[in-house]
Amino acid sequence: MNNDWNALISELKSGSIRALSRLVTRVENREPGWMEAMKEIFPETGKARLIGITGAPGSGKSTLTNRIARTLVEKGFDIGIIAVDPSSPFSGGALLGDRLRMRDVSNVEGVYVRSMATRGALGGLNQSARDVVKIMEAFGKDFIIIETVGVGQDEIDVIKIADMVMVVLVPGQGDAIQAIKAGIMEIADVFVVNKADREGADQVVIDIEAMLNLDIDSDAPKPPVLRTIALDGEGVPELVEKILAPPNPTHRQEDFMKERVKEELIGLVEKEIVGLIKDRWNENNGLERAVRDVLSHERDPYSIAQEIIAPLVPLLKKN
Repeated sequence: MNNDWNALISELKSGSIRALSRLVTRVENREPGWMEAMKEIFPETGKARLIGITGAPGSGKSTLTNRIARTLVEKGFDIGIIAVDPSSPFSGGALLGDRLRMRDVSNVEGVYVRSMATRGALGGLNQSARDVVKIMEAFGKDFIIIETVGVGQDEIDVIKIADMVMVVLVPGQGDAIQAIKAGIMEIADVFVVNKADREGADQVVIDIEAMLNLDIDSDAPKPPVLRTIALDGEGVPELVEKILAPPNPTHRQEDFMKERVKEELIGLVEKEIVGLIKDRWNENNGLERAVRDVLSHERDPYSIAQEIIAPLVPLLKKN
């Protein structure tokens, strides 16, 4: 790791916002030396509480995030926010960004907002998001809020990174339970019925509680269902109290922690191996030739894939 990285890490630990921003950008872009930098940062991690906020588009997640962040800052905490946006199909960058979604809170002292692109991650988060969380932790953030894109039932990766997950719903969007069933229903530590002044809010609460009562594990504590009106802050203090409550570790949460580390390890290894294969494959236009062969039906993609990974198989099978 060169002196440039070392200087940034030193500045980060001394509280430099500039260093925080530069490190996040360079690590997210996977500049040479990023992994050595993360090794240096890792001992300073694990101190922040990670809060995931997910839910359907239009449920008011950004407004709610703003209110929660402001309330926590007023209580003396330093806050980091990761606003995950859909990726541009052309540049790979975030389509919206913190300038639009978090403009109300991004200039508040004690709050640092970073907009990140999904970059094709089907569950709404990519490996870089985990790294950005660690950098914010090393900087000294007490709470880090991860606001996801909100694309539907499949966006459940937030459970793999957050200590507490809020699922946000609003009345008036059709069948509320249809929007939160399956994976989304199962990852919630807290359900938030936002825009609770709208007609139908009571029914959404009833539907969620009815669904929770169908849980086979009837002895397990049920996630609370809270009402908020994020625009005027109603219900937010009660929600923040849930965030500030001491965590109550359970076997389920311990299992999630283990799975979180497994997922990260596998993700890092996959990225590195795929990167090495791409570099080797691109030598002498090997990938282009493979594409032409598939398009012309001279070869099938399955045989080509097996051919590429064949040299790795003996190495991986060694004890």
